[in-house]
Amino acid sequence: MPHVSECTVSSCSYNHDGCHAFAINVGGSNGSADCGTFIPLSTKGGLDTVSTQVGACQRVDCVNNKDLECNAAAVRIGAGEGSDTANCLTYEKS
Repeated sequence: MPHVSECTVSSCSYNHDGCHAFAINVGGSNGSADCGTFIPLSTKGGLDTVSTQVGACQRVDCVNNKDLECNAAAVRIGAGEGSDTANCLTYEKS
């Protein structure tokens, strides 16, 4: 499972000096690869120490998706088009 090497979405509850979710899911149906784990709350969540991984990828149109598993070496998460979203910046349409 690839690791989340970077997350720049400061409004996500799991992001405090990096992603602290155990795993993230990537999905979306609006043409972008949304981080399905994004939670915009002021309360910080997640584990104290973690190396976050991609748990599932539902974007079958991504070049890194093989049998619904991400085979990228690592993924980057960043702000989506709206201020209330986070996207997989490693997503590349096949």
